[in-house]
Amino acid sequence: MKISTRGRYALRLMLDLALADPEEYCSVKSIAARQQISEKYMEQIISQLVKAGFVRSVRGAQGGYRLAYAPEKYTAGQILRLTEGDLATVACLAQDAPECPRAEQCATRWLWEQMDDAVNDVLDRVTLAMLAEVSWQRGNPECVL
Repeated sequence: MKISTRGRYALRLMLDLALADPEEYCSVKSIAARQQISEKYMEQIISQLVKAGFVRSVRGAQGGYRLAYAPEKYTAGQILRLTEGDLATVACLAQDAPECPRAEQCATRWLWEQMDDAVNDVLDRVTLAMLAEVSWQRGNPECVL
């Protein structure tokens, strides 16, 4: 499994919002500048996050974006699954994979399942709040990942 630029940037965007004042709205321009990501690409990603209800938006001069919920309510897994889709480590474990005729006797499938479980366990345990804490501990509150 390889996380795409879109998934990594979505996580960075959400972390940027988690580090911001929860009462303030951040502009795409300011987030893009802090994260060193193009505004156009950031707009595409934030649009998906707004549609999913992860981010709230307000239009106008004082408008912008902020998290819809507290940072501890979001996991890295939720954000990556939204932007990446299925996070299966191999094709045969993907949600929409056809039934494999060798599944019962496949010795390596057990390994892939263990890997898949481990990856999903970490992604579903790590919250934006945890990532924000790591960012503060590392002295990087603007968090360019």
